[in-house]
Amino acid sequence: MPRARAFRKPEALASAHALLQLMWLASPALPVGGFSYSEVLEAAVESGAVQGEAQARAWLLDQLQLSLARSDLAVVAKAYKAWARDDTATIIELNAWVGTTRETAELRQQAAQMGRSMVEWLKNRGEPDDPRVAALKALAPAPTWPVAFALAAWQTGAPLRESLLSFAFGWAENMVQAALKAVPLGQSAGQRILAALVSEIPAAADRAAAMPDSARQAFTPMLAILSAQHEVQYSRLFRS
Repeated sequence: MPRARAFRKPEALASAHALLQLMWLASPALPVGGFSYSEVLEAAVESGAVQGEAQARAWLLDQLQLSLARSDLAVVAKAYKAWARDDTATIIELNAWVGTTRETAELRQQAAQMGRSMVEWLKNRGEPDDPRVAALKALAPAPTWPVAFALAAWQTGAPLRESLLSFAFGWAENMVQAALKAVPLGQSAGQRILAALVSEIPAAADRAAAMPDSARQAFTPMLAILSAQHEVQYSRLFRS
């Protein structure tokens, strides 16, 4: 059966169509609910660990390097390759790894909710059926966000590096928007923080792409403690 345009083999350089698809995946408007999570930033503000632009910038740069690059970005890189070769066993392993390394209920909920929402988006965006989407939906207890994103990125036909940049930029834009509301900050401060993150994302993506399984990790004790506190925080804007 011939493949549809969106499911073609990734090219050495992303086409205009693939780049637009990646921009779509990175957009806060993508209906997966990313905008409703601060990934513990709100709890960091509540605790006093983040107060003002400089601390928000430092917090998010640390989160990019110590959490995202060593965990979710590395998962996206490996899952992208696994989807490309129809390696269901590796997909199941990666999905289980993401679920078991989320240290609090709200972080597990975020990964699962965004993963399920991506499944629905993939099913309803008007493309021909892809059996990989059914495999993604069948993951138990739920498809997780980085594994689901990896499939969507592979379907665009874009190369791996550009796919990782899309994932990281989508994360960065959501986190900056969370900082604007939670700290709070003005738009200019938010753009300065986003510029700092953008300058670090390419190197982080390259490290994630080259990372062996033995180096992949999810060890962020401060995030776990603050997330547990956020679950019972009296007043909050975000779901994590």
